[in-house]
Amino acid sequence: MNSELLTLGLVWYVVFLLSLTCHEASHALAAKLGGDLTAFHEGQVTLNPIPHMRREPFGTILVPIISYALGGWMIGWGSAPYDPAWRLRYPHRAAWMALAGPAANVVLFVIAAVAIRSGMAAGILSPPVSVRFAHVAAASAAGWTEGLATFLSILFSLNLLLAAFNLLPFPPLDGNSAIGLLMSADAARRFAALTRNPSFAGLGLLVCWYIFGYIFRPLFAAALSILYSGISYR
Repeated sequence: MNSELLTLGLVWYVVFLLSLTCHEASHALAAKLGGDLTAFHEGQVTLNPIPHMRREPFGTILVPIISYALGGWMIGWGSAPYDPAWRLRYPHRAAWMALAGPAANVVLFVIAAVAIRSGMAAGILSPPVSVRFAHVAAASAAGWTEGLATFLSILFSLNLLLAAFNLLPFPPLDGNSAIGLLMSADAARRFAALTRNPSFAGLGLLVCWYIFGYIFRPLFAAALSILYSGISYR
């Protein structure tokens, strides 16, 4: 692995860790506001990535590094603990807690889009000739702006992906828990008890992995058409 790939990997990891930390910290904060202090007492209502890495070292350190070395992109996971009894007692609060993680990714996606547009207005960024996941914006000149373009490109793409994937309505993803907001409290409790079965979680992940490519491609294209109005990318 050459120095260019190592540098790109470092940018990838910084964005990955930022995105994951904001996601899990938002879950923890929403749970605290809803009355469950489990994650708060474990120190996860924080944007410091260390507590999140300590809780899930495999998903936050090892898997991202391996996935980048093998595929050139990063995948991984984190988790925020919660009290199952609290979830059953307050299913709607638990649903808001579930939505808080993807909401954080949407905020980061919007920040990246605004920063890209601001960079274009300042003349330091420009639309690329062709788009890739880590090449949504291009630097107008060589230098530090190339790193900025890469950082914002990955921030844009990765957080769009994380928000969309986690909102899929299948266990064990956040979107499955968020469905409880559309139900009565009693129905939400029964639904949560049903979908908490580990076999459903495994099946849900397989389904999501299979269908997500069909969902993300048009979503990514739509996001680009809004970011670069009047420019068509294939």
